[in-house]
This record gives sequence, structure tokens and C-alpha cells, in this order.
Amino acid sequence: MNFTTQDSSALYGLLAESASDVILKTDLGGFILHASQALERLGFRTADRQSPPCLLDLVSPESRDEVQRAYADALSGAGPGHPVEFPALTTDQRQRWFEIQTRALKNESGEPCGALSILRNVDERRRLEQQLFAATYTDPLTKLTNRAAFVSMLEHMVDKEMDGCLALFSIDFFRTINMQYGQSTGDDVLVVFANLLREMLRSEDIISRIGSERFAVLLPRATPEQAEAICSRVIATLAELRQKVGESRFAITASASVARIADNLDSTLERAEMALFVAKAKGRNRLEMEKALQKVRH
Repeated sequence: MNFTTQDSSALYGLLAESASDVILKTDLGGFILHASQALERLGFRTADRQSPPCLLDLVSPESRDEVQRAYADALSGAGPGHPVEFPALTTDQRQRWFEIQTRALKNESGEPCGALSILRNVDERRRLEQQLFAATYTDPLTKLTNRAAFVSMLEHMVDKEMDGCLALFSIDFFRTINMQYGQSTGDDVLVVFANLLREMLRSEDIISRIGSERFAVLLPRATPEQAEAICSRVIATLAELRQKVGESRFAITASASVARIADNLDSTLERAEMALFVAKAKGRNRLEMEKALQKVRH
């Protein structure tokens, strides 16, 4: 189809006024010369301003440098014109996320004279991404992070050489509980233990369910002695309580181990797993430290 200048102008007007996306025309300094009506529908107010607003006036301070670089790249032709996401400053006091993509406008001499940008609300997409992230890295039963998230976090701590310890917990005789009371009661046991860990561990500790009846805890900046004291309290408290689970009330115990986060991921896991094996071999309902730090218990 061939459009005259008037046709193109009319078509632009129709698209600009009906779309939920915002179309912005800005000068070389980033000041907004024209904005489609969707700008106000998305919570921005520009009509009562004494001077033209700047594009960066729409952007939260922490993202202004990134948006400014993308805008400068678009004007110079150096950037690929990729979208940039940023939290916006809207007049309704709601935090909203937007994506902006910019292309340079050039005069008859081929020199940049401004830019056209499309501003798109991406709140819904970010919510969906967060839900997908939660589904990927969260255990649906206990709402703790799962094994995939645990491995990633432990690997990060190892790579950054962060001080701390890894604790492993395993509910004792869990298969017997499932067989005697049923799987729904077994699920309740897992939830009860997960909640106990949340209550008794420090706010900075990261708790994950990494297997059927197995839990892992990352204790940042904790020394082996501190980790031993923290985890010993969990084991002792659990054994002292007769938990109400479903229609039954019975004692739940767990075995545990502690290893320093050091060397590499495999070494850290191996040392913690070996200490957990020792705890179970010695009768369960106890905590064992990794071999290098193991203490004599009376």
C-alpha cells in the first residue's frame, strides 16, 4: 500500500491513540515533545507541567543511567536498539515496570535530530516470570527452595569464597512413617519439620528441601562451632516434641550433619553426606560434624 504524508500521519494517530503502548517523540536532549494518550492512562501526568518533561523523569533513579546509555546508543547508531526494562515513577504511587525501545530520527542531512520510543508496561510479564521462577525453584509442598535452587546457591557461595557451613537433615524412619500412617501423614511430617526449621534457624540461613525426607541449610558466615550449636538445638527440640500430625501425635526425630563450605561444591557435599551417614549409623536422632572437625561425644 502507498501512503501519502497525510495518510501516514492519520495512521500514526489511530495507532497512537488506540494502543496500550506509549509512543514518545523526544529531542536530542531526551525531552518529550509528544506523547500518546496512553502515557496518562499508565499513571504518568505531563499536562500540568510548566516545561516539557524529560524521558528520564519517568524512570526511577536506580535505572536512569541504563536508560540514558540506551538512548545515547540509539541516537549514535552504536547500540542494537534492544529493549531496556526499568521501574517507573508514576503519579499514582504504584511501582510499575516498563520496557522502552528507541530508534533515532534523522533530518534531511542524515543527522540525528531526536528519537521515537515505544514504552510498554511489562508488569504482567514480570509477574508471570516470577511465578515461573517460583515454580522452577520452589518445593510445592513445603514452599522451601528446592534442590536446583540449593545447588545454585551453594555453588555461588563456593565461587565467591563466602564463609559459612552446610547442614544436612534427614527425617528418621520416614519410609516407615509413610507405610504406617499413610503418605498424607508423611507430607504433614515434612511440613511440620520445614516450619520448625524456619522458626529455629537464623533469618539469613537458607533452607531447602533437596529430597524426599532430606533438607539442606546454608548458614552464611557461621563457624562450624556456631553451626553445630544451631543445628543441635533443632535436633534436640524436634525429639522433645510430640508433634500433632494429622489425626496422630507421635515423636519425630532427625539425623543431621555439618560441614564447612570450602574447596568446591562436590567436596562440600561429600563431607556433609559422609557425616550424615555416620549420624545414621550411630543410631540416628543425632548430629555429626564432618570428619575433619568431628568431636568426641560422651
